Amino acid sequence: MLSTARVPADRPVRIAFSLGQASDGAPPEDPALLFPELDQQLQPLPPSHDSLESMQVFRQHCQIAEEYREVRQEIAQLEERKKELLAKLAQAEEEKVDAAQLAREFEALTEENRSLKLAQSQCAEQLEKLRVQYQKRQGSS
Repeated sequence: MLSTARVPADRPVRIAFSLGQASDGAPPEDPALLFPELDQQLQPLPPSHDSLESMQVFRQHCQIAEEYREVRQEIAQLEERKKELLAKLAQAEEEKVDAAQLAREFEALTEENRSLKLAQSQCAEQLEKLRVQYQKRQGSS
């Protein structure tokens, strides 16, 4: 049965066919080939071809195994996204520390600049006083 639900554009689309519903109604002979990534104890057991209930249980198990695989893939994607976000967070914190350090350096340099300007103006005043005194001496001699 095909679903008509909308899938977000950023999510991959995967088309799957229902397992065990071949035209002859027989499930695959080796279910381990269907889900090679599953642990052995989670593999669907081959059904008894003589029992309709066994076939239904097998199909349900295959559906559950498929959902399990999808959930594990989603978990892996979310863990990868988590790693990316943690890296971005670490970078942002590093930049925040860098910005704080730059702000402290700016404050220190601003204070040093203010002190130097004050010293320069005091030196300019002293120089002017010395010129005036020198001119007075030159004028009196």
